[in-house]
Amino acid sequence: MAIKQLSVFLENKQGQLSEAVKTIAEAGIDIRALSIGESRDFGILRLIVSDTNKAKAVLGDTICKTTDVIAVKMDDNAGALCEVLKVFDEAKINVEYSYAFTSKDLGAYVVFRVDDVATAEKVLLEKGVKLIVKDDI
Repeated sequence: MAIKQLSVFLENKQGQLSEAVKTIAEAGIDIRALSIGESRDFGILRLIVSDTNKAKAVLGDTICKTTDVIAVKMDDNAGALCEVLKVFDEAKINVEYSYAFTSKDLGAYVVFRVDDVATAEKVLLEKGVKLIVKDDI
């Protein structure tokens, strides 16, 4: 059930993000989720896209890494995220990073990079947490 995420390493300078996004768009690939982490010299653009292999090919394998992540759907209310994190804590699963969005119509969605994807999926399902699969996005 894990979703493939691309991590794209970009120089931290004007135009790098727009060039990467333009390359993806021109290849007819839809961006489903996006997050950017930065440092002084470079940034990491994390993407969930409609066609991971094609995106990796057009961006260039040397600057892309594929990572398994988990996405969950939860209610958009105070404490919902705490409940999911409690499941990870009880199973001793480390969350390396996450990113999220909410919508009044669609609820809340959170993407997690964890140190043990298989166990995380198992314990989340056991606790009734709705996992999102690629076809959902």
